[in-house]
Amino acid sequence: MAGTGQFTMLQTKFTELLGCKVPLQQAGMGKIASPALATAVAEAGGLGMVSGIGAAPPEYVARVLDGLRRSTSGVFGANFIVAGARDETSGKLDPDFAKVLEVAASRAPVVEFFYENPDPEFVDIAHAGGALVSWQVGSGPEAAAAERAGCDLIVAQGTEAGGHVRGKIGLLALLGEVLPTVKVPVVAAGGIGTGRAMAAALAAGASAVRVGTRFVASEEAGALPAYVDKLIAADAKDTILTEAFSTNWPNAPHRVLRSCVEAVERFQGDVVGETAQPWAPEVRVPVRRGDSFVADRTTTGEIDAMPLWAGESVGGVKRLQPAGEIVRELADEAEALLRTWGT
Repeated sequence: MAGTGQFTMLQTKFTELLGCKVPLQQAGMGKIASPALATAVAEAGGLGMVSGIGAAPPEYVARVLDGLRRSTSGVFGANFIVAGARDETSGKLDPDFAKVLEVAASRAPVVEFFYENPDPEFVDIAHAGGALVSWQVGSGPEAAAAERAGCDLIVAQGTEAGGHVRGKIGLLALLGEVLPTVKVPVVAAGGIGTGRAMAAALAAGASAVRVGTRFVASEEAGALPAYVDKLIAADAKDTILTEAFSTNWPNAPHRVLRSCVEAVERFQGDVVGETAQPWAPEVRVPVRRGDSFVADRTTTGEIDAMPLWAGESVGGVKRLQPAGEIVRELADEAEALLRTWGT
């Protein structure tokens, strides 16, 4: 797709800043946001992301990102959940987290943060490594704080999004708060699963879109087939914003399939299954009832009672697809619609 010039309506401040061909970012989704998925999205012209690395050993992070640099000439980034990265008493940055961040910033073109107030120290560390910095926010004031902290772009996440949700309002209302507030490119997140939704967000003034749920149903993501099947069968009305899966992350709202909330409420027992981390696949980790985690192909147990993350875009999931095909499908439809609309 590179160099074809077919997406002339999709050239934005985001594509100019990052060098992407398509104004689309793949969401960070824990283990689902794997190196294989990030590579496929980057190769298709979007911004691929790896996630779930904040607690990983630095040498594993270096190996993954060095591998990405060898496997794609596209643009990729590293996603960090920063909840717990500072000591609650002293406020000091966890040295292990800081080391992993330094390693990532020296290798990934983009470093992204989520779930605490924008922190200038995190931004400075990432910039020092040579990375552009993004912060995912849920309000206009948080977006302004991210820009003041030095972020190069901002993700505005509406409550339609799957997974953990920071804000309190839907995407269009949030864009109405954020876009007049900041000058850096804004990525629209939440409920984006079709080219029509992508075109609408761009027409509303976003510089790119962030897509998560569609990529869970990609061949490269490595999600449990049973999880993907449930996404294929679901519509927007089948999702719910809840705190049902907060055992290991209290007071963190998230959107999942309603069926898994009902299932975990019925579940009897303390442990729903086991899983493994990518850097230690031989170590089985117990998953407690109500834990927040991602069910990939290393996961076993009562899958129905595990968090089945899904945004209101889930109706756009029709089948398992290659990630590159998803990028092209969304971009083709958005390009055609924007031409029709005369935007």
